[in-house]
Amino acid sequence: MPTALVTGATAGIGNAFVHRLAADGYSVVLVARTESRLREAAAQVEADYGVRAEVLPADLSTAAGRLAVEQRLIGGDPVDLLVNNAGFGTTDQFADMPFDRMQGQLDVNVTSVLRLTRAALPGMVERGHGAVINVSSISGFFPATGALYGATKSYVTAFSEGIAPTLKGTGVRVLALCPGFTRSEFHERAGDKTQTLPDFMWLSARKVVDECMTDLANGRIRSIPGWQYKFLVGTTRLVPHGLLRRLEARVARDRT
Repeated sequence: MPTALVTGATAGIGNAFVHRLAADGYSVVLVARTESRLREAAAQVEADYGVRAEVLPADLSTAAGRLAVEQRLIGGDPVDLLVNNAGFGTTDQFADMPFDRMQGQLDVNVTSVLRLTRAALPGMVERGHGAVINVSSISGFFPATGALYGATKSYVTAFSEGIAPTLKGTGVRVLALCPGFTRSEFHERAGDKTQTLPDFMWLSARKVVDECMTDLANGRIRSIPGWQYKFLVGTTRLVPHGLLRRLEARVARDRT
């Protein structure tokens, strides 16, 4: 039975990954900050799919939390699929954001992706199979919609796409998942005012995960779920850079 480790596993896209992977026959390692929610999610998965669900409480904004997950990836039972999903956003203006919150966002969105990917890949390469899915965001293509968050996601996409070609012939794959607006707790926690968005702009977490897994199976290194977001990313090649940034800034003001 293959094993998958998913960070941010108790809600939204992360939890959808847990259910999809368990349904596909993976045993799962669930990582998140709150142990009670982890145990509840793990019990549900074991009851629904009959697979083993391991819980690993860890706060990825801390060095200790990251180290605990790294040690599980390096020293525990082999992990065949790593899903770096944990992350958070804010709607604060950059100049108003407390420094500790900025650093926490960098630590979760960037440092944990870097370190956990590095921890997982050597074992996968040695075994000749495995995959890493790094959950980025459509915001990475439109960084003015949230300066720090967009920058962290630009990094995740570029980092993943940079690694992927170096693994050719190893049996190991890396993919950047770049979802748009997805119904979950994420936007509520970030303080987004997204209620004005039309329904067609919203994706379900299940759709995001299903399209991602199809793209991974097809050997792609970038997954952009939903026709509407594929179209949006396509416009970045056509719209002048200055106009694009002004439009992004307007969207950002509407969300705060």
